[in-house]
Amino acid sequence: MANEIFDQIFRDSEGKIVLAQMPNLPLITWLVASILQLIFTTGKINIGLEVLSFGAIFTWAWEELFQGVNYFRRTLGFVVIIMLILSKVQ
Repeated sequence: MANEIFDQIFRDSEGKIVLAQMPNLPLITWLVASILQLIFTTGKINIGLEVLSFGAIFTWAWEELFQGVNYFRRTLGFVVIIMLILSKVQ
């Protein structure tokens, strides 16, 4: 029983344990935009980078939530979406 739960949570359809994957376009976009925000700290460029960064990480989390390869990745997407929403509710 414990093995079945572990398998459902951490294994993909091919039976491989998946905790991390190669970054996809939304994750790379988020990373680059976040780094650029450290360089451009004020002005319209910073605001644009903030919007781009938020949109990219939200897209990544949404894709993980609904298309993640296992329950761990789907839960990770859910947690990131909740954190993003909470970070905007002030």
